[in-house]
Amino acid sequence: MIVLKSAREIALMRQAGHILAGVVERLRGFVRPGMSTLEVDEDVEAYIHREGAEPAFKGYRGFPATACISINEEVVHGIPSARRKIREGDIVGLDLGCIVEGYYADCAFTLPIGTVPANVQKLLNVTRESLDLAIQECRPGRRLSDVSHAVQSHVEANGFAVVRAFVGHGIGRALHEEPQIPNFGDPGRGPQLRPGMVLAIEPMVTMGSWEVRILDDGWTAVTQDGSLAAHFEHTVAVTDNGPEVLTSLSGQSAPTAPASRGR
Repeated sequence: MIVLKSAREIALMRQAGHILAGVVERLRGFVRPGMSTLEVDEDVEAYIHREGAEPAFKGYRGFPATACISINEEVVHGIPSARRKIREGDIVGLDLGCIVEGYYADCAFTLPIGTVPANVQKLLNVTRESLDLAIQECRPGRRLSDVSHAVQSHVEANGFAVVRAFVGHGIGRALHEEPQIPNFGDPGRGPQLRPGMVLAIEPMVTMGSWEVRILDDGWTAVTQDGSLAAHFEHTVAVTDNGPEVLTSLSGQSAPTAPASRGR
């Protein structure tokens, strides 16, 4: 069952989302070569607590950390470690969640460490753009698969692949609620979007095959072929006035420009 959120509930999720937006801005300047992923995780946890919120992921189904930190061919759910060092030229996926008064927000972004090759930067751009295009579909009257199709069509038009093993999701009083939101599919199908729906949309995109496997730690998902992967996510409320990005301080997604230039 898809639970519609009240204005009060969305306000609490907005508060949680704004905390995560602050974490994202901090991490853009904080993460640097030579750091361990555990150092990053500890900083994220301290920030969330300072803001009066609780980490959403720590202890969730046994996950041992506050942030999921996934590097290069790691797609999602990387476990922070004192032994895992971040290097110049890496791309680092940072998946973040927090709880305010029982309500969740969830977001992710992939950060290039220093300069990366043009094709890797294009991977990051296209993944972020596919999220922005999906967000624009989050309007009353659209169908859920319109969101999915927006991701797939943009990603594949640019020569990349959409991971199919993981999906976006509804979010609210639980981290994962109905509906599931695949990042692929034909448009015009599934439930009609209504004001009060809140969706965590999260394209995961690879430079090679869409297939993934889980490492022996039981959490970290990596590309089957070892190709690089990127992950971006926002928590988005469907409103009468269109989408509101709760995990952005502006309430909007970034302007989307054509990716073909390989910026």
